[in-house]
Amino acid sequence: MTTRRRSQADRDEMTVEIGYALLSAFFLGAVVFATIAGPAAVWHLPRAVEKFLVVAGVVIAGVLAVIRVIHVLWHHGNRQP
Repeated sequence: MTTRRRSQADRDEMTVEIGYALLSAFFLGAVVFATIAGPAAVWHLPRAVEKFLVVAGVVIAGVLAVIRVIHVLWHHGNRQP
């Protein structure tokens, strides 16, 4: 942690990095959710299986999205001088 004042360029860079982290996490979460829960929307499966696939998709996609945000921001923080 540093106590130096950040320039406008540093603040803008961090804003862009946060936006990238959130956007890439959203995309990853959407792809993972569609992959896991997609069969429930396409095929006629038993109700319990459909519910399990949707819940599993939401949980796994959410966890991976959070991990993605942490990963991107952690690496950005380590690149700073």
